[in-house]
Amino acid sequence: MSNTGSATATHAKAHSSSKKAPNKKWMWAKRILTIAFFILVPTLLFMLVKNIEWAEVEQAIRSYSVTTLLLAASIALLSYLVFASYDLVGRHYTGHKLPVRQVLPLAFVCYAFTLNLTAWVGGIALRFRLYSRLGLEPSTITKILSMSLITNWLGYIILAGILFSFRLVDLPEKAKIGETALQLVGFTLLAVAAFYFWACRFSKRRSFHFRSHKIALPKVQLAFIQAALAMLNWSLMGLIIYILMPDKVSYQTILGILLISSIAGVVTHIPAGLGVLEAIFISMLNHQVATGTILAALIGYRIFYFLIPLAIACIVYLTIETRAKKMVKNNQLKQPSNTNGH
Repeated sequence: MSNTGSATATHAKAHSSSKKAPNKKWMWAKRILTIAFFILVPTLLFMLVKNIEWAEVEQAIRSYSVTTLLLAASIALLSYLVFASYDLVGRHYTGHKLPVRQVLPLAFVCYAFTLNLTAWVGGIALRFRLYSRLGLEPSTITKILSMSLITNWLGYIILAGILFSFRLVDLPEKAKIGETALQLVGFTLLAVAAFYFWACRFSKRRSFHFRSHKIALPKVQLAFIQAALAMLNWSLMGLIIYILMPDKVSYQTILGILLISSIAGVVTHIPAGLGVLEAIFISMLNHQVATGTILAALIGYRIFYFLIPLAIACIVYLTIETRAKKMVKNNQLKQPSNTNGH
């Protein structure tokens, strides 16, 4: 009997280690890729900006009219409102009863911190902290986070799929050779999005397990709302740079480059994609636009979309922290049978 138990334990251990091996390989691959990006991005940045005429950058920044700056600020505000609405999708999906007036400011804080200080800080740690302070259970918060991530990247893959499939991004001559590969990537992305919609509508299996958490597929109507919100948000982000870029560059090209640089930023885990965004935009647009002009537009983009929202988010965060207990009491008075999720 003990021999059988020992053999079973040995088999289970071997099976467990064989399952862990691919994860270790993937972890090493990610580390190597991250190190490569950390080396490549600063090198590329140095090569591209060593001859920059900084007086040209200053002149480009000073050339912006008040109207242009106000328009950029308004679009950034609208984008964050759409961004924060991802958590309203999560609210509908989980059925939790926190008021919209509490969800939107909380989500705004999380997204501002995510964009500036990585998803680990804003997307995960801060979201768990604030939602738990307002009375939600970890399982419900995990579902909100999952829906937020799916929403964001669903819109990304549809937009990127359209732009790449139809070759709407004007690449520099040196990158023309990669157009076919980019087009194939576009077709693949659209296929992934189509599969998600199909699964939401027709799949008989409605739930999947991620580690210890159960994630259920939403209804297809909610999936379409996810796609619409995220596509709008990514489009607004690209529109800010387009408005701040005075030289004639097509909107779809700017949006396409932003999408490419966003993936590079995710891979490197560099907060706010600092340096990555600039390196990719300069390398892909310097055949059309002066480097100083590109940098001026990206500096403006960082001010309106990263720094100002982060400053506001710090104030809102402190407000939520100091008023959390009062908010929970008010919620309990208005909704005694508050549910934390399904």
